Amino acid sequence: MRTASFTQNSLLASFQFVPRHYSASDHQIFSLQDFLDRCQKLLVLTGAGISTESGIPDYRSEGVGLYATSTRRPIQYQDFLKSPPTRQRYWARNYVGWPKFASMQPNAGHKTLAMWESNPRLQKIVTQNVDRLHSKAGSHEVIELHGTAYEVLCLKCGHALDRHTFQDILRELNPHIEHSKTNVRPDGDVEIEDEVVRNFKVPSCCICQVGIMKPNIVFFGDNVPKARVEQVKTLVSESDAVLVAGSSLYVYSGYRILLQAREHCIPIAIVNIGPTRADHFADLKVSARCGEVLPKLYLH
Repeated sequence: MRTASFTQNSLLASFQFVPRHYSASDHQIFSLQDFLDRCQKLLVLTGAGISTESGIPDYRSEGVGLYATSTRRPIQYQDFLKSPPTRQRYWARNYVGWPKFASMQPNAGHKTLAMWESNPRLQKIVTQNVDRLHSKAGSHEVIELHGTAYEVLCLKCGHALDRHTFQDILRELNPHIEHSKTNVRPDGDVEIEDEVVRNFKVPSCCICQVGIMKPNIVFFGDNVPKARVEQVKTLVSESDAVLVAGSSLYVYSGYRILLQAREHCIPIAIVNIGPTRADHFADLKVSARCGEVLPKLYLH
């Protein structure tokens, strides 16, 4: 009984950030399988909705997303560049939340896509997420459209650091600040007291000594690097089907992938709880959990 209760509580905790939904019908699963069976070069686009079952909230889900539960908004790129207090607040909150964010594990959706890689019909996974859960699940053919929280870059000299190494540097400068066990936000930070932020020390680059250190993430208001955009464009043009898993496609960098697919008359299937920007021209839409739907599908 104790083990069953623990398992049930763990399952409920993993669904904390999953919005209300229905299970997919047998007919919908059959239709998705037929969609996969007809493709030879599949491109998969994933978003925050595939990671909510791992305990990472998204921004826009009804009732459980960050925008529904908090007045806080994501950091803007220009604010990070121009404002030392903004950078101090960002790194203080991210430092406190990092251990929990980094401990998050892939779920059944990520693991299924990793298994699909054994079939050459899967071209690539393009993910809008910065959480590295696809890599943790064993996927290798992944393009991180918005970068990754697991790297830190100097904006002056380009020096790159592993995020865990940067965490050690922050710990040495801020030895009295405790980590948080509370819920993290989509990019890994947490709510903390203003006094903690004011006393937090942020280092400059250890190589050039003056550069601003920034996570290798495309912040809101920034642009996806051109080379990455062109790489994805080429992949779309070479695909004969696009599967969206867990994205509302609200952010244009993801939505334009679907616009290109539509322009080339490439079939589109979407698995996402709630509406997306591409519902009106998708060939197939299933409003259900990725972790429920994807394991029922096979890429033969």
